[in-house]
Amino acid sequence: MRLERLAYDKIKIFLTFDDLKDRGISKEELWMDVPKVHDLFREMILEASRELGFDPDGPVVVEVFSLPAQGMVIIVSKSSEEVDTEDESFDDSYIELQITLGETEDIVYECHDFEDVIQLCHRLNQLGVDAGTLISFSGKYFLHFTEQDLLDDADSFIAVLAEYGQSSHVTIHRLLEYGTIIMKEQAVKHMVSYFK
Repeated sequence: MRLERLAYDKIKIFLTFDDLKDRGISKEELWMDVPKVHDLFREMILEASRELGFDPDGPVVVEVFSLPAQGMVIIVSKSSEEVDTEDESFDDSYIELQITLGETEDIVYECHDFEDVIQLCHRLNQLGVDAGTLISFSGKYFLHFTEQDLLDDADSFIAVLAEYGQSSHVTIHRLLEYGTIIMKEQAVKHMVSYFK
């Protein structure tokens, strides 16, 4: 689990599917209203409070985005809605969640070193992958794929990506807006031909 403060009243949490598996939660259960999901959200909020000083002293809004074969990005914002603390039924240990769910077809992996990008592209090319977009942002390199770029064996594809980089919690929209596109299409194919 990775935490990042986006603003004084907003944080981003990135959970891999391994994080969920370690907590005994399947991807499907995350969309259900079950006690272990409530416990997971409470644990994430408490960890954010300890590590980032994020103190949700009332209702919070939670947006959950599923990244295929990568994990979940969860945006937690303090709600502007005021809670009546004079109300006798108010329990300050209770966190009210307003949850918005979404899915994306984007797969984004980041590499800290350009040599890792070259090696990764050679491995992907051996698996028959030619697609991808290569983007530079904040001194790192990002390879973007869509679900259509996945091989029949998605687990092998993700395993190779994970050998050379890590799943990115930066969205493709942010990368396209603030990053520099190095290769827009067929990045793997071009990287292999340029760096033999």
